[in-house]
Amino acid sequence: MRTPQFAAPLGRAAVPLLGSAALAVSGLLAAMPASAAGHPVSWARSCAVDLTPGHAFCNALRVTDTVEHAGADGITPATPSGFGPADLRSAYNLPTNGGAGQTVAIVDAYNDPKAAADMAVYRKQYGLPACTKTTGCFKQVSQTGTTTLPANNAGWSGEISLDLDMVSAIAPNAHIILVEAKSASMANLGISVNEAAKLGATEISNSYGGSESSADTGYDTTYFNHPGIAITVSSGDSGYGVEYPAASRYVTAVGGTSLAKSSGTRGWTESVWSTSSTEGAGSGCSAYDAKPTWQTDSGCSKRTVADVSAVADPATGVAVYETYGASGWNVYGGTSVASPLIAGVYADAGAHTAAVPASIAYAHPSSLNDVTSGSTATCSPSYLCTAGPGYDGPTGLGTPNGLTAFTG
Repeated sequence: MRTPQFAAPLGRAAVPLLGSAALAVSGLLAAMPASAAGHPVSWARSCAVDLTPGHAFCNALRVTDTVEHAGADGITPATPSGFGPADLRSAYNLPTNGGAGQTVAIVDAYNDPKAAADMAVYRKQYGLPACTKTTGCFKQVSQTGTTTLPANNAGWSGEISLDLDMVSAIAPNAHIILVEAKSASMANLGISVNEAAKLGATEISNSYGGSESSADTGYDTTYFNHPGIAITVSSGDSGYGVEYPAASRYVTAVGGTSLAKSSGTRGWTESVWSTSSTEGAGSGCSAYDAKPTWQTDSGCSKRTVADVSAVADPATGVAVYETYGASGWNVYGGTSVASPLIAGVYADAGAHTAAVPASIAYAHPSSLNDVTSGSTATCSPSYLCTAGPGYDGPTGLGTPNGLTAFTG
């Protein structure tokens, strides 16, 4: 592995912390290089880490040393770096024209003034159908559903671009609602989740997390208990350890993998995303949230993270188009890739009859790609941080292999 080169995070600074918490945050605020599958990259966090209880930060990691090669016009990349829609649909055995009749909501903090325009460029680049405000396919609203949007924020705009592009890639015929919280507090983000449900979302993606606290069980019932709506949440990017709201028993907690093309039958291989003890897919036992009835692993008396997973390694990242806080095509990683990707898979699968759609995968584990290699740490019991046959913490039951594990 190459020598670490640290870069400052992007976007708004975190609220100051005191004592040991401040020391923990100062170590996490630096962006460290990823080195997975033999392809070292450097990246920067889109959002500063904030471990204050009741606060959240986004889990988007932007690769900072990608070189885009211009096409015939000398400007537009002939093929943007990073995996595009066809790659992702191939890797996860997904339909080409999924999402019809579904509405996927993206919940993020602050405003991206270029959200609609940037998503339009991404969709045009990959031949996806247009999804605009004019046609009613795309809505961008505040946490109370108005068009008076919160303050612009370059860091969260990267997260927003990533989220919109992943839903576009996986469920190109779905409608999309972007609900923007006025701040990155758990309360305002939770209000945004409620607004997304009120506006008719059938899936809601949340690519953010924060420290667990005793208030989480209250947040569960107030913000995340929406029967029949598939609510996906990133498991976190700091390796072994649990973030909220991924720990909520009402959501699908989405872990992360390294994804690479191969000559095997599937055409792809996956392993746990981990490149250091503080960089990789989040997992572990919740300290507060009760274990859902459909989760039966024995190593946690309470909720275990994650449920399922998808690509998250910045070194095997995805193409994203972003012009507020960046200058066009970028490559992104982090479990912020995986959450909207899985929300798109739920949209492809159609209406959800299960009260908590995460439970569907537990009834169909053989319909997922079981990830059996890699680890993020040394822990006990080991499955909470090390992949193996069947369920494990960093990748859950596995990654999508068609829609069966998300249908019902």
